[in-house]
Amino acid sequence: MYKVATASEYLAITGAGIEDIKLSKKSWVFPWQSCTVFDVSPVNYTFKVQAMSAEKLPFILPAVFTIGPRVDDPEALILYARLISPHDKQSNHVNELVEGVIEGETRVLAASMTMEEIFKGTKEFKKEVFDKVQLELDQFGLLIYNANVKQLVDVPGHEYFSYLGQKTQMEAANQARIDVSEAKMKGEIGAKERNGLTLQNAAKIDAESKIISMQRQGEGTKEEIRVKTEIKVFENQKEADVAKANAELAMKKAAWTKDAQVAEVEAAKAVALREAELQTQVEKMNALTRTEKLKAEFLSKASVEYETKVQEANWELYNKQKQAEAILYEKQKEAEAQRAAADAAFYSKQKEAEGLVALANFLMINNGSYLEIAKINAVAVKDLQPKISVWNHGGEQGTSGGSGNAMKDIAGLYKMLPPVLDTVYEQTGMQPPAWIGTLSK
Repeated sequence: MYKVATASEYLAITGAGIEDIKLSKKSWVFPWQSCTVFDVSPVNYTFKVQAMSAEKLPFILPAVFTIGPRVDDPEALILYARLISPHDKQSNHVNELVEGVIEGETRVLAASMTMEEIFKGTKEFKKEVFDKVQLELDQFGLLIYNANVKQLVDVPGHEYFSYLGQKTQMEAANQARIDVSEAKMKGEIGAKERNGLTLQNAAKIDAESKIISMQRQGEGTKEEIRVKTEIKVFENQKEADVAKANAELAMKKAAWTKDAQVAEVEAAKAVALREAELQTQVEKMNALTRTEKLKAEFLSKASVEYETKVQEANWELYNKQKQAEAILYEKQKEAEAQRAAADAAFYSKQKEAEGLVALANFLMINNGSYLEIAKINAVAVKDLQPKISVWNHGGEQGTSGGSGNAMKDIAGLYKMLPPVLDTVYEQTGMQPPAWIGTLSK
């Protein structure tokens, strides 16, 4: 059977051919296998966790956790399929499992913090609870998608937060009374300050009037002093300008003297530097001359050695060629001698064979063997009555040379064809092929 899961579902397949659990979105399920479809969408779990702070003050922490399987981790998804998916996500088993983990971690964390730390650091407390609960849920393949921790609530019989609220209200009321008193005090002080400021301003105006009068009296004296002072300053300025001019002149004379001395030193150094450069160039030219001389000597020596080696190689090659030619000449003479010996042996054997043939013919003549053979052949062809045709090809002229003998043999072969074909026709009645020719009737 072929099964397909929806977008928020997975197939958990076990059985033959699968070592543990196979997770897939679609797959073939065979009769010897089991397939379970489980939903991976997250679920909201609402809890009211009762815990106790480090001061032994109990409180209730309302919280809502959105928890679901970790779909981006295959190993975590297999853990969820093995441990959680067989149960309904809304069942008491799963709810108690998640609630137990959250309550345990929340109580442990709350016991290490004071109520003030928990109340003021709600954000940090929430993060600590989130991290520790997530660490425990990892072993079930679960992931906290969202956690919402609400305001802390008093346990019945322990009205810590109520008293804290009343304390806050009383502090606000007392602060309001203090603010009213401070405002009234500031009003009275402000009235006194205004009266004082009025008296101060009147005295100030009187003093300023007197000061203005005194100022006007002293302005004449001040003007006279100012003119005298300016004259004195002008005179001092002139004297300073003269001294400055003398100083600048002395400085310029010193600078000119310095420049002249520097120019003399630089000229001496330039001459010495030029002499050194010329000496360097002379030494380079001497070194180059010696180098070229050595190169010429080495080149001449190398050329002589090269020519000597070439002549020695040519002489050695000439000797080897002469030796090879002598060996070749000896081999040719040996081959000619062997061929002459072979020709002599062949001639001897040929003459011996001709002697044996002549002896055999003599013996056959003496014994009458040829006569008996003739009689036997005559008896064999007595009843055949053969027709004997005699062909005459005309006189044959001898030719000289190897090519003339070859043409003579070929001509003789062609001259044999007509009598042979004519005899075959007379004995069998068969005509030769048209490409050979036709017989004359």
